Amino acid sequence: MAKKILVIEDDKDIRDTIALILKEENYDVVDSGDSKILKHLHHHNPDLILMDNWLTEWKSDANGQQLSKQLKTDPATNHIPIIIISAVSNLKEIAEEGLADAWLMKPFDMEDLIAIVKKHIKK
Repeated sequence: MAKKILVIEDDKDIRDTIALILKEENYDVVDSGDSKILKHLHHHNPDLILMDNWLTEWKSDANGQQLSKQLKTDPATNHIPIIIISAVSNLKEIAEEGLADAWLMKPFDMEDLIAIVKKHIKK
């Protein structure tokens, strides 16, 4: 059975590109343009979450860092690896403060995306 990856990215082109790359690697991909999908996380039961740090729906109310921290401090979801993606210069610090398992700088190389997902997805 294919491992399931939840991709949360508000930029449709980037989201579609990530989904295409991961599907080519035989992952089951569920993608969303906003974080509302996290309300139904138990239904999707992902093996990994790949999440943009800046989600425009939230404006200044929440971001990938804060959502990651919420998921990582919840015993029901803290086992799910989270990779935060963004183009911000301090992404490493953002990911660490959000308790994310890893980070990936935009624009990213296809091989780097595949490598970081393989490293963090449960075998």
